[in-house]
Amino acid sequence: MTTSDRHLQDARPLDPADSGDSEGYARGLNPRTIQMIAIGGAIGTGLFYGAGGAIEQAGPALILAYLVAGLAIFVIMRALGELLTYRPTSGSFAEYAHEFLGRFAGFVTGWSYWAVWVATCMAEITVAGKYVEYWFDIAPWSTALVVLAVMFAANLISVRLFGEGEFWFSTIKVTAIVGMILLGIGVLLFGFGHASNPTVTNLWADGGVFPNGIGQSLLVLQIVLFAYVGVELVGVTAGEAREPRKTLRKAINTLPFRIGLFYVGALVVIMAVSSWRQFQAGKSPFVEVFEQIGIPGAAGIVNFVLLTAALSSCNSGIYSTGRMLRTLALHGEAPAGLSKLSANAVPYLGITASAAAMVLGVIVNIISPDKAFAYITSVSTIGIIFVWGVILVCHLLYRAKVARGELPASDYRLPAAPYTTLLALAFLGLVVVLLLFTDSGRTAIVVGGVWAALVSGGYLVLNRLGKPGATTESVVR
Repeated sequence: MTTSDRHLQDARPLDPADSGDSEGYARGLNPRTIQMIAIGGAIGTGLFYGAGGAIEQAGPALILAYLVAGLAIFVIMRALGELLTYRPTSGSFAEYAHEFLGRFAGFVTGWSYWAVWVATCMAEITVAGKYVEYWFDIAPWSTALVVLAVMFAANLISVRLFGEGEFWFSTIKVTAIVGMILLGIGVLLFGFGHASNPTVTNLWADGGVFPNGIGQSLLVLQIVLFAYVGVELVGVTAGEAREPRKTLRKAINTLPFRIGLFYVGALVVIMAVSSWRQFQAGKSPFVEVFEQIGIPGAAGIVNFVLLTAALSSCNSGIYSTGRMLRTLALHGEAPAGLSKLSANAVPYLGITASAAAMVLGVIVNIISPDKAFAYITSVSTIGIIFVWGVILVCHLLYRAKVARGELPASDYRLPAAPYTTLLALAFLGLVVVLLLFTDSGRTAIVVGGVWAALVSGGYLVLNRLGKPGATTESVVR
């Protein structure tokens, strides 16, 4: 049998009725859970907290920035969806990189995605400590350690417990945004509350749509793009989702609605209720709006939502890093022991190793509490752009093989490909160029360069040790 024939045999889409899994995982994530993970996956501190500084920088143009970035994200997710329906796998990005780009690309992609989520989780437990400090006089590092321990324990027990936790975290985030939008609409239509001048003309009357110029609006794209980190998490759940083809397709198809409502819709209401000049970095625009409407204890309410957003992100980080380490181990690109599953079909050693790495975030909080968040997030910024880019390149190569008859075509195809794929790649390239124009962006590029050198060195060492790794074919059978 030829390699092409083996791919055709092994890459058949998973039967939706199939309750087993060739990777050894249990299908413990039901459609209800997957949908809520998809809805809440990209809603985090980037929107609830970071939007204040972004509004200050770009004004109403931030709405357009979220819309443009959202279109690119939708293309990335549709490209991933086509790959997932062609061959569902919990290894996701690393598996496809192995298949279409070769072993080195799979190695770099897997470890980079692991590093992205380790750094993201460290950042989230850092801010969780600051949120708890709002109510209690507790050192942020101690809160960070407790949060990490609780999320670690939950993920270690079963995938179902992870799913339930993520379902309720996402429910709180979604309820908060929908509630704010409805209250904002009520203020605009009926005038209740204490907002000084609630009117839709605030979106263009105070300096125009681009009050600080197009240049500042372009620079804010990097902030916007990083707020979408986590949207790809639904791809990692493929190996543990019931009826993966049906469930994942529905989750991706609803992405434009979620972006339109939770990002664009929320920002439109916020900047209509109050002039964009009222918002600033370091303070959540959601707090501002709730206070102007006259909600008692507004700051406390939003602080609680921010805390759940941080817990949600950490929960997702531990989940995804454990699965990615197992994929790397199955390829012989991480210690073999990390491929082991517990009696509950959980990659317990991969989860344990990832959580141990995340303890570095607690240490950074002790050493430099004021700059911990900035230090840690610089690691994840350039990494996620690389991972999304790999998804798009793999999609291009997959389509080329389908056209040559070497692989079966998916019945869930990205519209207007390869043009939409190339446009999304160009957008990611633009954001990388924009990173050069800000201090934080330049830091991200330097950190990315250091990481590239480290992971490349690790690959060379692996080859010297004579560990060729498993093939993709043997992993997915």
